[in-house]
Amino acid sequence: MEQFVVSARKYRPQTFKDVVGQQAITNTLLNAIENNHLASALLFTGPRGVGKTTCARILARKINQPGYDDPFEDFAFNVFELDAASNNSVDDIRNLIDQVRIPPQTGQYKVYIIDEVHMLSSAAFNAFLKTLEEPPKHAIFILATTEKHKIIPTILSRCQIFDFKRITVKDAKEHLAEVATSQGVVFEDDALHIIAQKADGAMRDALSIFDRVVSFCGNNLTRQAVTENLNVLDYETYINMTDLILEHKIPEVLLAYNDILSKGFDGHHFIAGLASHFRDLLVAKNPATLSLLEMGEAAQQLYGQQSQKASQEFLLKGIDLANDCDLKYKVSQNQRLLVELTLMQISSITFDGEKKKADFIIPPTYYRRNDYSIAEVQSTKLEVRSVETTEIIEKAESITQNAEIVQKAEEVVVQPTTYNRQPTTDNVEPTTPNSQPTTKVSALSLASIRAKKEMAEAQKSVVKETVHLPSEPFTETEMLEQWLKYAQRMEDKGYRIVASLLTINDPILEGTTIIHELPNESSKIDFEKEKPELLGYLRGKLHNHDIQINVKVNETLVVKRAFTNQDKYNRLVEINPNLEVLKKMFDLDV
Repeated sequence: MEQFVVSARKYRPQTFKDVVGQQAITNTLLNAIENNHLASALLFTGPRGVGKTTCARILARKINQPGYDDPFEDFAFNVFELDAASNNSVDDIRNLIDQVRIPPQTGQYKVYIIDEVHMLSSAAFNAFLKTLEEPPKHAIFILATTEKHKIIPTILSRCQIFDFKRITVKDAKEHLAEVATSQGVVFEDDALHIIAQKADGAMRDALSIFDRVVSFCGNNLTRQAVTENLNVLDYETYINMTDLILEHKIPEVLLAYNDILSKGFDGHHFIAGLASHFRDLLVAKNPATLSLLEMGEAAQQLYGQQSQKASQEFLLKGIDLANDCDLKYKVSQNQRLLVELTLMQISSITFDGEKKKADFIIPPTYYRRNDYSIAEVQSTKLEVRSVETTEIIEKAESITQNAEIVQKAEEVVVQPTTYNRQPTTDNVEPTTPNSQPTTKVSALSLASIRAKKEMAEAQKSVVKETVHLPSEPFTETEMLEQWLKYAQRMEDKGYRIVASLLTINDPILEGTTIIHELPNESSKIDFEKEKPELLGYLRGKLHNHDIQINVKVNETLVVKRAFTNQDKYNRLVEINPNLEVLKKMFDLDV
């Protein structure tokens, strides 16, 4: 049985032309080799799986090829790879420096590739500085790292830096298509697109995922099989969810979210994907931005159709709500409820960006302006205010008009005069030698006084109570019961002075007026501060808004105090004298 070789090794690029997505770097290296401008120290930095080590190996082979015709010569003796993750001490660097002095036996250069160079210790970096700055003519150092910021500046300043970028979804998908074709695998375009997205810019990861999916579904690579194997939420899930949201089907939306959770997906991943889906719908609205959608043609058509159903205002509001849920998800105590509430809020948005309003009240002035009768209004089953309210509105409008007249009248300023006392009219100012007579309306004119009078009369007619406050009868016992409950309430809150003032004497009821006597003026002042809250409490509990509280000062009032054990015993003896006989007989103490 032939041993299986993973695609990441089997299809590793052997020339610069085979490298995916790094054309700028490969062209620069080729030109440097051809023009003999290659630096002695190079630093390849970038994310994982984008071709740093591969380009280093191609470069090491490429610079030794001139003058040699053997196509199978890989110059392996001239390439030295050091893994700095496990060889990061000073001794390892010293051994490397000792090897650098020996010239190559074949070829022109000896190339030293140090992978994960950021793992070197500070002492190893310092030991490497002098050799890196002035190496022998036959030595070239290629440093590779994923974390450039961890390398000390003195090393960075001695290297020519090449920043490798993430491989785009389009480039990764095209390379996967070539690999699938070479292996005889039939594939769907969307299936390769999902694999490229899952790889997150790393070609090595994309090939590893490709091997896994092929092992799962064989030589027929479908979108459904890929999503099932990778356990990802594809665009079809979000399109179906968005259709339910646009139709305001809240129960179906919650059931669809429950199905997503039952398949093992995370709610945080779902809500972030929903925000991205709304963003893609916004992009699909304009043909000029359609190229920003990194997906197949079939998916672009579905996005274009759904983008016509959703307005721009709805999508912006939906993105805002989903983004807010994304920020609150990690700190939420009930994460599922948070996502469900967000979905219900998004489903309650109409196409104009406003939330749905199930019921609303149409003001009666609308029907008056359009000559609708009350019967016609009732037949439409809309909420219409009473005729009494309509009359109040009309009077209020007249008051507003009168108020405007008064305001305009009061804005007129009467200028003081210093002329001879001569009889003048109310509306004509005295003349001076250099001025013409002018007429002004005084703020105290008859017109303003008449307007104020009309406004006061209108206010009296409007102030009629449309809501009748309750005035149910109650007994003195019911009043005392609520009075003591309020006192206990103050005691529980820690307001003991107020509680003592309430229980210092039992109040007396006269009609709807409660008379409460206090021993001095200072206690009356303290009680008056609590009186409004007490009055509101009693009116609410007794259902009578005619209740009033009258406080009187009675200095002869005996303040209640707590009974001692002796007082209680004396009272019991008064009721039953035989207790005294019982006490003496058994020699009891109180």
